[in-house]
Formats: sequence, structure tokens, C-alpha cells
Amino acid sequence: MKKILVVGAGGQIGSELTSHLRKMYGDSNVVAADIRRNTNISSDGPFVELDILEAQRLAYIVHKYDIDTIFNLVALLSATGEKNPSLAWKINMGALMNTLEVATLYQCAVFTPSSIGAFGPTTPKDKTPQDTIMRPTTMYGVCKVTGELLADYYHQRYNIDTRSVRFPGIISNVTLPGGGTTDYAVEIYYEAVKSGKFVCPIPSGMYMDMMYMPDALDACVQLMEADPSKLVHRNSFNIASMSFEPEMIAAAIKKRMPGFEMTYEVDPVKEAIAESWPNSLDDTCAREEWGWCPKWNLETMTDDMLKVIGRKHKEGLI
Repeated sequence: MKKILVVGAGGQIGSELTSHLRKMYGDSNVVAADIRRNTNISSDGPFVELDILEAQRLAYIVHKYDIDTIFNLVALLSATGEKNPSLAWKINMGALMNTLEVATLYQCAVFTPSSIGAFGPTTPKDKTPQDTIMRPTTMYGVCKVTGELLADYYHQRYNIDTRSVRFPGIISNVTLPGGGTTDYAVEIYYEAVKSGKFVCPIPSGMYMDMMYMPDALDACVQLMEADPSKLVHRNSFNIASMSFEPEMIAAAIKKRMPGFEMTYEVDPVKEAIAESWPNSLDDTCAREEWGWCPKWNLETMTDDMLKVIGRKHKEGLI
């Protein structure tokens, strides 16, 4: 990677990935693009306003900045997508299709994240294999499965260097969640700091794979820098870090904040989505093919989340 374009740079992953990439490759070599200006990412390096559904505009930017790698992070997430499935398809698939077409024109490498949402209720739930049945029951999941197949097609048909990981729920202390089923695992830390209480929309005992943002950022870079000759799989790799249910994350917080309380008000839409997803993923292929190895677990993540969010709260930033 020499000249990188991050599309969807204002989102939860995009904003932190842009900063991460700029530290590694230099501010001027990472172009941030989003449908609206974001001061957090536009002040440190080049920024362009882009509606990725406008393919000609995307092609112009790739040509102007001599881009060789595109990170396409544009998507409506699971719970949001269920409120407007047709819009989710239009945005999620339109963004990917335009990215792949422009990448074919300019011979760019492409990273587009998939998700645990690509699996469904008939998928093995524990230690979900890399290659297994994928019959999702959400539009978000349908888009992710379609995206994996489409990216593989462009690699096989046009020799485009497409790569992807299936992200679990991403937990961040920088950006707020944006409509995902796993967002409770971010919100609980903020509410713990602000009020000492949290009303959980996910039922007790509902396990889901999760990952701390620093590990997610490392996964993006490590995969895109991996030797292509060693990649048996491309779209998309299972990656895993930790799996827990609400009582476990609440207990981790309570160890550090004894007065913390959690109650339940289950969201039936999120419950149904979470029920269809795996409890945990088998990430053996990622470990063997490109050296994936997460650094964070629930305990170390909880320490860091409460420290950072606590500091923000004292400074009046949340």
C-alpha cells in the first residue's frame, strides 16, 4: 500500500482506521472520503466529499490521487438495515459494486469488511468454521454474503486483489456506535461511566463474538500487507478475539465499579438478529495464512475503555 483511499472514513471503523493508516504510511498518502466533512479526519490529511454511489466521482478521486488501495467501509448496519432493507441493499451493494468497478479500471487492491452477520441460524454456532453454510436472515447479512461472493468473482475474473475479514462486534472508546446489534457492548461502558446504570437490549446468555478496535485496525493492515501467495481464502476470513454474553461484560465492569447496575429491556429485533449469529468463530485460517493474533481480551479491554471514557467524562466531552 502506497496511496490509500478510505471510503466511509467518517464511520465507526473508518475514522479510526484513517488515523491508524496515516500514522503508518504518512498523512499525505491516505485520502479520507465521506459523504460529509468530518473535522476529526479532514484536519490531518487530504479529505474529499464523496457519495460512493456516484461512480464517476469515485473514479475521478482514484485517478487524481493515484490510489492503489481502497478500503470500502460504507454500509448500513444490521439493526438499521432491518428498518429499511431496500436502502441497505442500495447503499451496501452499490458502494461495493462501484468500488470493484473502479478498482478494475485502475488496478487497485480492495478491502471490504464482511461480518458475523453473514452467518445465519443454520450455521454451526460454536467455533463456526471458516467454510460453512451461510444463510443469513437479515438484509445486512444478505449484503455481506453477496459482497464476499462478488469480491471473489472480481478477483477470479479480473485479477483484482480483493481481501476481507468477517468482523465480530467492534468495541471502541473513540467513536460512538451506529446502529449495530453488538452496539450494546460499547454503550454499556459509556452508561457505566455517566450514570452507573445500563439497560441492556440483548438478553442474558446471548453470546456474540466481539473485538476491541485496536485489534480490528491491526487486522485490516496485516491482511492487506500479507503475502498474496499464502492466501488460500480471500473473501472472507473469520477473525476472533473474545466471546461473551451481557452478564460477563457487566461483571467485568462491576469488578472495577462495584456500584454498577444492569437491567434488561430486550429489543426483539436485536434479539432475533443476535440469535441467528454464531457464539464464537474459528479463526484458524487467518492465523495460519497471514499470522492473525489478537492482543486484547475482555479484562484488558475493560480497563482501557473505562480509563479513556472516564477521562472524557471528566473533561466534559461526553
